[in-house]
Amino acid sequence: MSPYEAILLTIITASTPLLLAAIGELVVERSGVLNLGIEGMMVMGAVCGFAAAHVTGSAWLGVIAATFAGIATSLLFGLLTQTLMTNQVATGLAITLLGLGLSGLIGSGFVGLPGVKLANVSIPWLSDLPYVGRLVFGQDPLVYISIALTVGVAYVLNHTRVGLIIRAVGQNHASAHALGYRVIAVRYACIAFGGATSGLAGAYLSLVYTPQWIENMTAGRGWIALALVVFSTWLPARLAAGAYLFGGVWILGLYAQGMGVGIPSQLLSSLPYVATILALVIISTNRRLSLINTPASLGQGFVPDR
Repeated sequence: MSPYEAILLTIITASTPLLLAAIGELVVERSGVLNLGIEGMMVMGAVCGFAAAHVTGSAWLGVIAATFAGIATSLLFGLLTQTLMTNQVATGLAITLLGLGLSGLIGSGFVGLPGVKLANVSIPWLSDLPYVGRLVFGQDPLVYISIALTVGVAYVLNHTRVGLIIRAVGQNHASAHALGYRVIAVRYACIAFGGATSGLAGAYLSLVYTPQWIENMTAGRGWIALALVVFSTWLPARLAAGAYLFGGVWILGLYAQGMGVGIPSQLLSSLPYVATILALVIISTNRRLSLINTPASLGQGFVPDR
């Protein structure tokens, strides 16, 4: 394997959890809901996925458990914000704190235990092709799932009636309600979808990226996923490009440390977060860019008047 191929493989590995978490949040925000609890949902997916895989010996059962853990955590957020009408920002932060604390409790007995790695796809002949074999035909299944979800979300949002309803609810929930759409039900469904993808992102960390459980192993990736949604101006194709760009920045810092570059390792480790801040600053200085595609009802609670 050439050094360049190894770098590209690690970039894909670093980018996939960001893409999985962010594509779900994009759908949630397109419906008008701002969920800041991605970090908490991801870490719950990571610990539940690792625990299930370790107990059963099946990585796929771990993936399923992680998905349901993400959905359960997201539905708690949905119950609080859509039914009990709590503040979405405060509730999302609370969900993140709850997830970090609860995952530490659940995972306390799994620290240091060997994990079960999700095996890569292997296609005879194709996976052995030089240069493109492992990059295109030899990835783990969640990489392909992340790409399929991105393409599927783009198609559904832009070319189907379901996507039109989601965008209508996010743009003007009062008008959507007047047309007969069930705003709260649509938002619950989108929140659950976002929870499922965040759970998958967590499973990727504990079953693929580093097949073990480490407390707080999400390391701020949920916040980067949130920034990616804004960075992409709520467009799936831009989101995918941004995820791989941020993943590349992440790996650049790791490779620079390994090569002994004369820069403090703490500074190199902060590169993804610095890139996140710079991207948000650039977008915020361009008013047209910051408003384009932004759901008008984002973060606003909805109470049916009839």
